[in-house]
Amino acid sequence: MLSKHKLLSTLIVAATLVALVLASHSQRAIAQDAAPDCGTEPITLNAYFETGFDIPFALADEFAKQYPNVTWDIKQDQFTNLINSTPRLLSGDNPPDLIRLPTMVSFANQGLLMSLDGYAEAFGWNDWPVPQLNQNRVAEDGTRGSGSLYAMGLNYSLTGIFYNKEQAAQIGMTEPPQTLAEFDALLASAKEAGLLPIMQWGSARSGMGLAFPLQALMASVGPVGPINDWIFQKPDATIDTPSNLVAAEHLAEWIQNGYFPPDINAIEYTDANARFGQGEGVFIFNGDWQNAGYDTDMPGNVGFFLMPPAEEGGSPAAMSAPLTFGIAANAVNADCAAFFLNWVATDETARQINVAIGGSNPGGPSGLTMPSVAEGSITNETLAAGPVVGEAGTSMDFIANATSAIFAQGWTPELQKMVGGRQDAAGLLAAVQEEYERELAE
Repeated sequence: MLSKHKLLSTLIVAATLVALVLASHSQRAIAQDAAPDCGTEPITLNAYFETGFDIPFALADEFAKQYPNVTWDIKQDQFTNLINSTPRLLSGDNPPDLIRLPTMVSFANQGLLMSLDGYAEAFGWNDWPVPQLNQNRVAEDGTRGSGSLYAMGLNYSLTGIFYNKEQAAQIGMTEPPQTLAEFDALLASAKEAGLLPIMQWGSARSGMGLAFPLQALMASVGPVGPINDWIFQKPDATIDTPSNLVAAEHLAEWIQNGYFPPDINAIEYTDANARFGQGEGVFIFNGDWQNAGYDTDMPGNVGFFLMPPAEEGGSPAAMSAPLTFGIAANAVNADCAAFFLNWVATDETARQINVAIGGSNPGGPSGLTMPSVAEGSITNETLAAGPVVGEAGTSMDFIANATSAIFAQGWTPELQKMVGGRQDAAGLLAAVQEEYERELAE
């Protein structure tokens, strides 16, 4: 039999354990109850979206239907204009609750973007597949890929080469090319047949679309690691490498061979896609966000493949990155904006919109089912390509995202000069690297 003293001690220990358990449950409940939302009072989300992309607008419309107390004040602009205006918008008197981010490192370092670490904890984002968040993390040393979270993706896009099936058949293409040499042969055949080999855009307003085939060529003839290191601003990273020179020289040959439209420097993004949809161009380098447009313009007549490797038996590569949105450091409705970002990835209807309109993987927790895709949609092909790149480990962010101004001040003008015969491959890479180092030094 226990003594009174021992019995009292036992009861105290038991009571303490019960209290600790209750406290633990209480803390979890508080954490869950404290997960931010948009409340019930009227809220107006101040947002900046990128012109030419329907998916954010469609998601905003659905969100307002499900949460009628939320209305949207949406402004929109071209990608290159957003690059230049984002610092002013983030630091202004009415900073955006949500903004499409062309890049983020400098904005994070300057304290203009809100760290989303608290929201990641509240919503459980840190338990999602690691690659979804890593591209949006910025470390204390200013490099990307680790550290605090400063943005989330509305979806996770993939780029590659779309093609007109009827025209591809005319030049003898019975299956996607397996090597760069096979792709070169198809381009030459298209030119000989009087067809435009590659439709692409190139205006300064839209941003030079030749950055897409250039980066694809970089990954075809060389490793993707140094490309990502450069984009993520790793120490001593350079875009001016021997393999990238080979890629730039290859692009210059395509230009000289007349594989692109002669007026490319004046073509806007939307015009290029409209012309491709009307049958101008056998191929176009673009991303899965354009799937719905291609299915509408050329139903059943559009195909997709990843950029083939230079060497037979090599792995295809692709740009695969989130459609990145952040919250201004001084945003008025940050909690509601973060709730929207979580809703986009977890709500069944939002995920269906992302696949049907955005054509992209909606991301989110690994246990969620992928929404259904209409039979015959090009989205079936782009979604199937995602795991191929993932297993090969050959995904990249976009070279336009390396710094806040590299697309507008580096790639676009230098590629336009190359089209005009005023820049060669070596000069292109040297000029872009110089701009990159200038920006990092500021």
